[in-house]
Amino acid sequence: MNKKMSLTTKQSIKGLLFISPFLIGFGVFYLRSLIMSVQFSFSEITIGENGYDTAFIGLENYAEALTRHATFRQVLTTSVINMGVDVFLIIFFSLFMAILLNQKFRGRTLARAIFFLPVILNSEAISVAILTARAMMVGGMSPASADIAAATSTGGVDIMYYVYMFRELGLPIGLLDYVINAVGRINQVITASGVQLIIFIAALQSIPPSLYEVAKIEGATAYETFWKVTFPMVSPLIVTNVVYSFVDSFMNSEVVQLSYSTTFDLYNYALGSVFSLVSMLVVCILLFVVVSIISKYTFYQN
Repeated sequence: MNKKMSLTTKQSIKGLLFISPFLIGFGVFYLRSLIMSVQFSFSEITIGENGYDTAFIGLENYAEALTRHATFRQVLTTSVINMGVDVFLIIFFSLFMAILLNQKFRGRTLARAIFFLPVILNSEAISVAILTARAMMVGGMSPASADIAAATSTGGVDIMYYVYMFRELGLPIGLLDYVINAVGRINQVITASGVQLIIFIAALQSIPPSLYEVAKIEGATAYETFWKVTFPMVSPLIVTNVVYSFVDSFMNSEVVQLSYSTTFDLYNYALGSVFSLVSMLVVCILLFVVVSIISKYTFYQN
């Protein structure tokens, strides 16, 4: 007699089918490279005419990276700090803009497209084209642009005046440093918020209107409605966006650039593999801790 599958089993099968493209891609393309990176990190590599030879040397490469290398620890620490700053700002900015763009107003579709444009413009081909155009302008094709840039850089608001003013008011130095760092990275935050913005808009549109109607009938203010209805309902997508933002920020971090240059510019495959593995392990541990904390306060609707 055939036994019918339970709802949990059916949902598990659907989940496996959904992630099956990733699992296939991981096994075919990424797993072999990961195994080779681990092998290289414990070896001394000699490149010859017929390929490369590996000789096992234990933890020597890790000792080189963590104790004797001039910049790896500093670059890794800076990258992790920048990731923490960027992820918080990206989540806050994308949720705030998603709430605004979810309102009904003329030109809403155009406004959403404009905020998603940085994701398209951040592609490799378009980035190279923009950099080339910028270099040509600086080189003399548009002398007026240099004058405009100089005028705008020397005029306007002096940010240091406000920094000194808030410092005299007794605001903590750490808070001021964070705000200054955040303002200086606003371009990167906007550029990296396109995908998260779309996800939050989808989450907001999936909230049942009846919940807002009940909140309005009960006399809840807009502030109370946000914290009692909107925020709990989008909280599962906050976890998703945090994971995506961490990975995206890590892929564009200085420690990844250091690993790439060490491997493919200096041809030090062993040390470059150590940089990649150590930084990946640090980011995975940090991501596990952050997601574990956020998941405790996440509301999942049955």
